[in-house]
Amino acid sequence: QVQLVESGGGLVQTGGSLRLSCAASGSIFSINAMGWYRQAPGKQRLLVAFITSSDTTTYADSVKGRFTISRDNAKNTSSLQMNSLKSEDTAVYYCYAQLRPSSLPTMRHYWGQGTQVTVSS
Repeated sequence: QVQLVESGGGLVQTGGSLRLSCAASGSIFSINAMGWYRQAPGKQRLLVAFITSSDTTTYADSVKGRFTISRDNAKNTSSLQMNSLKSEDTAVYYCYAQLRPSSLPTMRHYWGQGTQVTVSS
């Protein structure tokens, strides 16, 4: 069974840095895109950063220049380096992957369980 597991969340002061990691496990044939989304209390889940299989990246305007997404195709992992964190970055961060499990003929969407990031002043 395919799973996405995030790690690296926590509490950090304004201006600090955190690095989130996501590992896809299970029997995976291929991974197309990977990304990070976040959801603050009472708000919708929104895109933070996205990276395609050709390493094309997309960022939310609010994080451009501060966050960097990367992936390691050999390890089926994705990371989000977050610098110059602000209080408005506080949210639950979710890893996302569009991948094809070995047992299926098509791509599917998968989500991690979420990891809390809290930025305090």
